[in-house]
Amino acid sequence: MFLTQEIIRKKRDGGVLSEQEIRFFINGIRDNTVSEGQIAAFAMTVFYHDMNIDERVALTLAMRDSGHQLQWATCGLNGPVVDKHSTGGVGDVTSLMLGPMVAACGGFVPMISGRGLGHTGGTLDKLESIPGMDIFPDERRLKDIIKDVGVAIIGQTNSLAPADKRFYATRDTTATVDSIALITASILAKKLAEGLDALVMDVKVGSGALMATLEQSEALAQSIVSVANGAGCKTTALLTDMNQVLASSAGNALEVREAVRFLTGDERNPRLLSVTLALCSEMLVTSGLAAGDAEARAALQKVLDNGEAAERFGRMIAAQGGPNDFISRYDRYLPEATLSKPVFADGEGYVSAMDTRELGMAVVSLGGGRRRPGDSIDYSVGLTSMVRLGEAVDGMRPLAVIHAASEDSWQQAAERVRASVRLSTRPAAPGEVIYKRILPSA
Repeated sequence: MFLTQEIIRKKRDGGVLSEQEIRFFINGIRDNTVSEGQIAAFAMTVFYHDMNIDERVALTLAMRDSGHQLQWATCGLNGPVVDKHSTGGVGDVTSLMLGPMVAACGGFVPMISGRGLGHTGGTLDKLESIPGMDIFPDERRLKDIIKDVGVAIIGQTNSLAPADKRFYATRDTTATVDSIALITASILAKKLAEGLDALVMDVKVGSGALMATLEQSEALAQSIVSVANGAGCKTTALLTDMNQVLASSAGNALEVREAVRFLTGDERNPRLLSVTLALCSEMLVTSGLAAGDAEARAALQKVLDNGEAAERFGRMIAAQGGPNDFISRYDRYLPEATLSKPVFADGEGYVSAMDTRELGMAVVSLGGGRRRPGDSIDYSVGLTSMVRLGEAVDGMRPLAVIHAASEDSWQQAAERVRASVRLSTRPAAPGEVIYKRILPSA
């Protein structure tokens, strides 16, 4: 029998916690026998004293085991269960294409996603711009969709890693969110509860990323890869760029529209294509569906070219309650903003830098994102035709097209967009798209 306060004291004094001590504490969070003050004290001690890899693995598994875990053995799946997780960004619509693409190549993707908060967009919010979408199917329905379609994108239920929900809420109000140990456990507890054979992490780098520097992003990626593999799930990570909006658009319905056009071949932003193919390839290789990158990319290009990836996306939408003809008639179903017009720079030049976080906040200011959990959002608003780093802008080429509900909100967003983009007199290189691949240590 352990005492909660003694566990906190041990970590406060720089000690290493045992698996049993960590599991006792996490079960107390789940069972409400640990107080909010004790959660806050524990989070702060971890923030200052960190955790070694064994502690991080124990914390992750304890949080995973605080709730229900999905089991696939009885479903008769003839391929691996695999997923991807992103640390979030602006215009990061990769999940909507990636899941169907990997499913069309033989994987099974039960993707549990989140809502947007602050400057980052949420995959669930994007999907909810589609009429009728059910993002909380019961477990039997989820398993049926995965077996039949190969991919479903849903929200976290209260039964999956419930200790994490309470733990995170306290971290959010005590300035302890930015602990790599706690971020690692929070992300992986939910992902490992999916019953995965393999996982790929997309850790963002740049002005719109969760972590402030390349070094911090790499440290987070290394932690996630080490802990996930230590917990028994094959995991790799890619460090990808978030120094500019990833897609050509940012905003819920606008990104869904771009995802459909990507899958059907009508429009493929080169940077978005590069990141999506890299992540999909990593998923196929890590899960054993491809022997290497070249084989994986050939398979992925084939399902894009022959329409199977688009068809999987359409089937997923229908299976989760959306329209049966969404792929062919998406413009009929997706909401459109009242006002859409371009915003131009105050001068001419070449785009040399972007504050991607502020561009995300421009979408929030339009009503397309949340400042606090529970805020309602306008699915129709956002940015399209985003300018890219290195591109020339003038009186003909706008910085973006702003989709707004009113002239006042358009003006406010226009000010943010102008302030977020820096121009120079000379063209600059657009920069890296994928910085590094992180593998488990030998």
